[in-house]
Amino acid sequence: MRRFFIVVFVLISTLSGAHAQSIESLRGMSIDELQNLDVSSVTKTREALSDAPAAIYVITHEQIMRSGAQSLPEILRLAPNLQVYQVSASNYVVTARGFNGSQSDQAFSNKLLVLIDGRSVYTPLYSGVYWDMQDVPPADIERIEVISGPGATLWGANAVNGVINIITRKAKDMQGGLLDISAGNLEQSVGLRYGGTVGDDLAYRFYVRDYFGDDTQTPAGNNAHDNWSRPQGGFRLDWNATAADAVTVSGDDFAGSETQPGAPDENISGRNLTAHWTHNFADGSSLQLLSYYDREARLTEDNNGSFWVDTYDFEAQHNFAPNDWNAISWGGGVRTSGYNIHGSPGLGFVPAHRTLDLSDIFAQDSMTLDPALTAILGMKLEDDPYSGITPLPSGRLSWKVADAALLWAAVSRAIRSPTPFDVDVVEKAGPAVLLTGDRYFEDETLTAYEIGTRVEPTEQLSFSVSTYYNDYDDLRSIELTPVTFFPLTWGNKLEGYTYGVEGWGNYQLNSWWRLSASINELREHFDFKPGATGAAVGVSQISDDPHETATFRSAMNLWSDVTFDWDLRYVSKLPNPVVPAYVETNASVGWNVSEAVRLSLSGFNLLHARHQELPASEANAVPRSFSAGLQWRF
Repeated sequence: MRRFFIVVFVLISTLSGAHAQSIESLRGMSIDELQNLDVSSVTKTREALSDAPAAIYVITHEQIMRSGAQSLPEILRLAPNLQVYQVSASNYVVTARGFNGSQSDQAFSNKLLVLIDGRSVYTPLYSGVYWDMQDVPPADIERIEVISGPGATLWGANAVNGVINIITRKAKDMQGGLLDISAGNLEQSVGLRYGGTVGDDLAYRFYVRDYFGDDTQTPAGNNAHDNWSRPQGGFRLDWNATAADAVTVSGDDFAGSETQPGAPDENISGRNLTAHWTHNFADGSSLQLLSYYDREARLTEDNNGSFWVDTYDFEAQHNFAPNDWNAISWGGGVRTSGYNIHGSPGLGFVPAHRTLDLSDIFAQDSMTLDPALTAILGMKLEDDPYSGITPLPSGRLSWKVADAALLWAAVSRAIRSPTPFDVDVVEKAGPAVLLTGDRYFEDETLTAYEIGTRVEPTEQLSFSVSTYYNDYDDLRSIELTPVTFFPLTWGNKLEGYTYGVEGWGNYQLNSWWRLSASINELREHFDFKPGATGAAVGVSQISDDPHETATFRSAMNLWSDVTFDWDLRYVSKLPNPVVPAYVETNASVGWNVSEAVRLSLSGFNLLHARHQELPASEANAVPRSFSAGLQWRF
């Protein structure tokens, strides 16, 4: 906490006498502007949201800034097609269409692909995301495209139940300086950003940010002793090298420390460097190259368990139209991830280090069958280090019934590929081996069937509805060794299906008041396959998901310089283990004091002193919290 206030003092001193620029307007887009937002996550080409044949929701920059949220998982609560659960001060579970896992059975959420400006941030060690190691200053996010449903044909393995694509703002849109301070009973953050230009073609921005998360509570209401901090810095350069060439280079560096009750503190660190190059040819085709380096590391202070992972990635994509009714995208990539794990006495990996090589090639053809009817066929061949070459096909049909109405359907195949946690893990109790990985572990597979619609019946109203049936096979199970029972092993002896409906809509009540609502229905059915011995653990090792979730949001521009946002969310009970249903609310008011200064006051989880989002055996309680914010542009 003392470090936080020292940084604030230094930054304010630095800004003394600075020339203020106009603070950005947070008035919000019209319904029509929202429907015509460009998105790129569905087909890897730019298209209007209203034409995207998938269950996609866009979290806009305005929504993020008005919400008061200071971390990526809390920002992701704005997406109606995601489920977000807080485990501790630093740990979250984020899922789409179920599979929130069971931490007590070591079944982690691992079927959601997350990208930051094209850089994949899921760890190759277990296919999940370390949310405490991912941060983007909220003011630097342009939008977040959230797809519920598989995207493996374009994005590869682990894009099983959804894709989250976080897209940051261009440097030219972040000129001048910004001091951003937020202080509350559970979170404090301070950030400084400065952007400028060199000539007419090069724009840059640099930032530093420090974040501190205070202790949550145990289910009984006691201090959980899980506070943490993460200082971070980074940069972005955008260079229009020629009229046809655009280059972006960005990077981040962070280090942090997390308190662990009854155990030594854990230190986290990481850095990344990403480069994009886009060339537009005279015939309308384009070539895109992406390359990045990413490092993640965790270390307990007594060195009782640590790891580091270095990932190098290169990707290329070519878009062209051979005629007036075909648009083809094709490309491929290679990725190398080297890691080293120093296990604890109870958890290790054999071998402790590997180099994992992944390569792929894909092609997708968007065919205009009729001015209102488009078919999209795609295939990716991915060569995984454990399971070899895997086909990942998809087919989509898009019918533009009217200018403001779209119907779409899709059939897709996706996989979660094996990881070192599936193949190499060894768990012990003293000298006795309790569980081992399976060197023959297979891909977890999904065949998904989806139908959806997106409609804007009036200029004031829009809604999206999608329904799906997901057929899963070879899901990971816990198996017993014949006769001796131990050691337990991982297996692929679970199968099943899920189905559900997702819907959300926006209604512009008048020029200053917008209402939004959403509802999700999910049903799951899993069984053990013949020969499975994991029935002693039960199918609850797969997930413990609510059957229904719903949200209601209100966004008001009370005066020309005052905004008020309020949301209500409902989550039905978790079935096994049971966690009671709950209703919670957040609220945030913002005031543009001047063209350079904005103040805000936000409250989170206001209805209860604390509530439980996952079983008490796995997660702490989430307390009520408040924060005050200051944005000062100069």
